[in-house]
Amino acid sequence: MTTSTNKPVIKVLLVDDHLLVLDGLMARLALESNIQIVGMANNGEEALTKAHDLLPDVVLMDVSMPVLGGLEAAKRFHAEQPNVKVLMLSMHNDREYILPLVHSGASGYVLKDVSVTELITAIDTVHQGGTYFSAGASKSLFTSPESEALESSEELTKRETDVLVELASGYANKEVARRLNISVRTVETHRYNLKTKLKIQTTAGLTKYAIEKGMI
Repeated sequence: MTTSTNKPVIKVLLVDDHLLVLDGLMARLALESNIQIVGMANNGEEALTKAHDLLPDVVLMDVSMPVLGGLEAAKRFHAEQPNVKVLMLSMHNDREYILPLVHSGASGYVLKDVSVTELITAIDTVHQGGTYFSAGASKSLFTSPESEALESSEELTKRETDVLVELASGYANKEVARRLNISVRTVETHRYNLKTKLKIQTTAGLTKYAIEKGMI
């Protein structure tokens, strides 16, 4: 076990939909004398529920999960349990993944290829109120991506802009429809029109457009 003199014990809740990842994190982090794993969850909804009872200091959470993903879960933690620090753990280092999570209130973003030592540093940093981005995440976040079909010959309508912002924030069609009080079919139509107007065929491309235009 690693000894850490005069360091406060950090209560950590692990969240990932892969049992093998959870078991690996649990086994390694349990060796740290100042880290206490208080529980594990398989999705964001379960994490929010367990956090009310377990009172973790830090939630170490995957981005891509079923039921409730990391982006929406981070937003709800920020709104419902603001004292809990959320540290995202992901294999994605694309800017369109990272920036929305920064805006969600997450305290950091660490790629899954980091060393255990760096992960422990990240946990300690966010617990103390700081922010932490691993090298790969920082490079993607703070380096402006190349322009990709950013100029449109047609101006977007207000409703198209609203739909674009929701899609770029990670919401699926059904959730966008609920949030904007429109039908799923209407969302699909706006989505098609956005791709046609902007000449962008992927959700990642739409997200990049929204980020570079300062929409999110």
